[in-house]
Amino acid sequence: MTVCRGIRGATLADENSAEAIYGATTELLEALIEANGLEEHSLAAAYFTMTPDLNAVFPAAAARKLGWNNTALMGATEVAVPGSLPRCIRILILVNTEKEPQELVNKYLKGTATLRS
Repeated sequence: MTVCRGIRGATLADENSAEAIYGATTELLEALIEANGLEEHSLAAAYFTMTPDLNAVFPAAAARKLGWNNTALMGATEVAVPGSLPRCIRILILVNTEKEPQELVNKYLKGTATLRS
């Protein structure tokens, strides 16, 4: 049975620039696509957040550049928790799938695995 499930990921941008944000977001999206065999027609939505120190561009634009033109995309600023990772981009993808939750692969790049501990 097909259900809607969430896939998570996070990465760090090297700096607050369009190039760095697009590059980091694209790298993360490509890792999530490859690890989970994602195809746009199965996506319900994708939600992007960035820490307040990143504001040069919208990270969701990287998904549009990858061809996600029919997927609902939303962006927001992450909560500014003292001591949290700087320049962090997070993604939550909602996908319609027959896979069980344990079959989905979350990706944490560039030292963001600490978010899961």
